[in-house]
Amino acid sequence: MVRVFPFFVFMWIFTFGFSQESVVADVKIQGFKRTRPSFLKKIVGLQPGMVLDSILMEEDMTRLKRLPSISHAYYQVFSADDGRHSVFYTIEENFTLIPFANLFSSANDDFAFRAGLQEFNAFGRNITLGGFYQLDVFNSYGISIRAPYLFGNKWGLALNYNNFTTQEPVFFADDTADYRYNNEGFELLGLYELNFKNRIDLGGSLFTEDYEYLAGATDPDVPQALKVDKHLIKLIYNFDAVSYEYQYLSGFRSSLNFQYVGTSNQVLPPFLIGFNDFAYFRRIGKRGNWATRLRLGLASNIDTPFAPFTVDNNLNIRGVGNTIDRGTGAIVFNTEYRHTLIDKHWFVLQGNAFIDGGSWRNPGGDFSDFGDDQNIRIYPGVGLRFMHKRIFNAIFRIDYGYGITKDADRGLVFGIGQYF
Repeated sequence: MVRVFPFFVFMWIFTFGFSQESVVADVKIQGFKRTRPSFLKKIVGLQPGMVLDSILMEEDMTRLKRLPSISHAYYQVFSADDGRHSVFYTIEENFTLIPFANLFSSANDDFAFRAGLQEFNAFGRNITLGGFYQLDVFNSYGISIRAPYLFGNKWGLALNYNNFTTQEPVFFADDTADYRYNNEGFELLGLYELNFKNRIDLGGSLFTEDYEYLAGATDPDVPQALKVDKHLIKLIYNFDAVSYEYQYLSGFRSSLNFQYVGTSNQVLPPFLIGFNDFAYFRRIGKRGNWATRLRLGLASNIDTPFAPFTVDNNLNIRGVGNTIDRGTGAIVFNTEYRHTLIDKHWFVLQGNAFIDGGSWRNPGGDFSDFGDDQNIRIYPGVGLRFMHKRIFNAIFRIDYGYGITKDADRGLVFGIGQYF
């Protein structure tokens, strides 16, 4: 017993001394200009009094770099004479008041664009305020606010108002018609961060859809004018394990979007819709980045010309055209290799080669429709990215897609931000 006692005393002294040496005395954040330090300290995980944790500090760096206001972040640890540690988080801020524009056209489509202005760091708290104007045959506009950390470091709100008006093709068995389509409504979402990698958005919207026949084929079972009040319940679940190093991304993320849409008119009956985007990014050498996205989606299989999934330049397949088909199911695969051609202090020129492909289930059809060559579209292409490293999402992209499947089109797609 006498021999064993010193051993336990030694272990107690060692454990006590080690825990004292590992305590964080202070966490200081530097490099901020417009972002409020009180906001940054609220959302980071490492706090004074905690045990020094390198894994938690790496998570904090990724968390900070995900914020729109921050382009890069790193940490330093300084040890005092008493063995306690001071941790410095250094950030490099983005410019966050950003105009944006999406331009799109194809060989057979009219020119269309969307332009707007967004502030991604309103009040120094990474609140996003924005508005847009769109011309796609008709005029559209919308405003939005998103505050993911409005109530502490986990709870937030998002509010949107949109008034979309477009010319939409409606597809019958053997022909098509053009309708003027208007969607006006409000959306409110509650935002909750479960943990470092997982987020949930839950809420709903009230909106009105208005269809007005313009030209083309007609069908006695399809009204030429229709106005319907609708309500929507939405759940979005995001898993994000992507690491950021300026324009380079590494890791995996997944986004599930599930919605129930109710209606006041059985001509457009209620339906369920869900889709999941899986994305994977991998660094290739010093200047390369491989990026891949897979979308799987299904909706209630209602035989209607107003099916919810669309085939469109700006959503899924570059070069295919503006809303050229609809379906009640979708499988879309996008993969591209991005290579940095020029990388200066603030400017990056990136080239990319891509393949976009997908297939759709016809309204009222079955799963064999995914294998029908009428529904399969494959579009390889190339593009350029012009990037500013100190302005959030300042990526101007140009892509040219060329279809290689049956009755394929081709065209240019312009936009702000990476395609996915």
